[in-house]
Amino acid sequence: MTETTKVQIRNLYKIFGKRPQEVLPLVQKGMGKPELLDKHNHVLGIQDVSLDIPEKRIQVIMGLSGSGKSTLIRHINRLIEPTAGEILVDGEDVMKMSEERLRDLRRFKMSMVFQKFGLLPHRKIGENVMYGLQIQGVDEAEAKSRAGTWIERVGLSGYEEHYPGQLSGGMQQRVGLARALATDADILLMDEAFSALDPLIRYDMQSILLDLQEELHKTIIFITHDLDEALRLGENIAILRDGALIQEGDAQEIVLKPADDYIRDFTKDINRAKVIRLYGLADPVAAGFSGPTLDGDTVLSDALPTMNEAPDGTVGVTDETGKVTGTVSLTTAIRALHA
Repeated sequence: MTETTKVQIRNLYKIFGKRPQEVLPLVQKGMGKPELLDKHNHVLGIQDVSLDIPEKRIQVIMGLSGSGKSTLIRHINRLIEPTAGEILVDGEDVMKMSEERLRDLRRFKMSMVFQKFGLLPHRKIGENVMYGLQIQGVDEAEAKSRAGTWIERVGLSGYEEHYPGQLSGGMQQRVGLARALATDADILLMDEAFSALDPLIRYDMQSILLDLQEELHKTIIFITHDLDEALRLGENIAILRDGALIQEGDAQEIVLKPADDYIRDFTKDINRAKVIRLYGLADPVAAGFSGPTLDGDTVLSDALPTMNEAPDGTVGVTDETGKVTGTVSLTTAIRALHA
């Protein structure tokens, strides 16, 4: 089935400084971030990034501090103006929108969840979740009802009359997520949304997001510097370095086929058995294969016991219809784990 592209980023550049248009041709001819700063006192934020983000999927954009990931996401709702390039949402160029059209985009089509929660400290939890609905002009009674629904969905029933300062960090981030979802926006922008949380709370928030996405099918653009988080959440992952897009693909491609040593260093310490899925290792089906089968989405950690018990260590790999489309041997699996 062909996926629909929700957001298209085309040849995007962002240069910070007094004369970005003057130095843009230098960057387009190959001048990198260190040289631009050293010779021209300008900072290269985004360098010729093009990315198609599919509808109803989780797109992760990751990189280390200074890689440009937060700068990139802020272009999507035009909190930052680009030096050059285009961003299209449902085929419409965000950079050409009037102020009124841009306000509507932010009110109705996009919601944002911030790293530092972004809650209004003087408003109670119910009022915080209602805030986006009030901006949309929703009737107060309906806004209160919808806010209550989402407060319950994120597990905070009973806290409607509390203030943000009375809640833990994880609870505050649940409020931020409820507020973003309450507006029923198509696109959810999440900028390091879970980075300020303790590891166990962060994992819990990831689980909540995945559970909700299973039902809601939003287009989620998730920024993180954490590879484990990217691999757990991302149906597609884009990795930035110094403002440039180095590699994009699903977790399988990132781990099995790193684009360069930078990506290879990124992935060297992860638990590959929890990431690599059978479909990424499958060989053609041999004639007469009659061994045990597993779904192609099965991760190796779950597949290895079955493979170990199979007569020749080989399992069939099935697609969503149950058809055997390939096979994976125990030898292939072990090689993938130690590549």
